[in-house]
Amino acid sequence: MKASGGGRFEKAGSYSRATRVGPFVFIAGTTAVEPSGKLHAPGDTYAQTVYAFGRISDALAQVGAEMRHVVRTRAYFTDISTAGEFVRAHGEIFAGIEPVSSGVEAGLTTPGMMIELEVDAIIHDEDGTIDYS
Repeated sequence: MKASGGGRFEKAGSYSRATRVGPFVFIAGTTAVEPSGKLHAPGDTYAQTVYAFGRISDALAQVGAEMRHVVRTRAYFTDISTAGEFVRAHGEIFAGIEPVSSGVEAGLTTPGMMIELEVDAIIHDEDGTIDYS
């Protein structure tokens, strides 16, 4: 099962925003670019993190998953010195879920773009049981 986030590069690059294989879900790199093509909150890592995780939540829903199913997050920072703002947003969004997380500094495509996020999820019951059917 695949889902589109409507990003301009998805069609050109022949990729999906979200792909689900059985209970496993993979979300492509997601930034804070709004549907209009405008960058949300240029220079603001916290606001861009919250916005990008909102887009990720929508993509998860399109393939039958929720944020509670996220087991790994990856953050790519334009400036890793702003990682504290990511950590603050991540802590608010994933309180009680606590996926593993990593972050690295990387060059991103748009001036003012501070972060790009990826997540992996495994769809499971409240007790952690996975249905492989």
